[in-house]
Amino acid sequence: MKKMKNDSLSKFISLILRHHPEAVNIQLDEHGWADVEELIAGIKKTGKRINRELLEEIVRTDQKQRYSFNEDKTLIRANQGHSISVDVELKELEPPALLYHGTAVGFLDSIQKEGLKPMGRLYVHLSKDVETALNVGRRHGKPVVLKIRSGDMYRDGQLFYMSENGVWLTKRVDTKYFQQMTI
Repeated sequence: MKKMKNDSLSKFISLILRHHPEAVNIQLDEHGWADVEELIAGIKKTGKRINRELLEEIVRTDQKQRYSFNEDKTLIRANQGHSISVDVELKELEPPALLYHGTAVGFLDSIQKEGLKPMGRLYVHLSKDVETALNVGRRHGKPVVLKIRSGDMYRDGQLFYMSENGVWLTKRVDTKYFQQMTI
């Protein structure tokens, strides 16, 4: 039961730090950081139970490593996935030759016509392995994995970034750079 409560609270924190800080009446700085005490106080005002110890446990045990604290744990932010404009100080890196994108069958027609776009986010999210991409796709329906020729994209001038939790990010993926995998 505790894990389910933590999962629900973690998703709420994700909503706040990635999309709607106003939901608990806080502000993020230009790099996406929120004051930990303000976040806790704001969440408490919604009737949810939280304290610093629980917040630290959520950050430490989150399987997707969605969050980071600053060095003295006075600030917290989401590592990626924002729909609001923040600069989370992503590291620009040369990607491996291949990356993967997990999605659902229902989105495939649109993707095959228009390529991969960030939609409501700032970046397209890519995985370093097929299994992770498959798990992402499952969250949206019957999964499909696209193999992305990221090395070719990079050589053609496309920028790639690595989030704190190991997710590869780019602004878009043109249709010429991917193919559907048979799984």
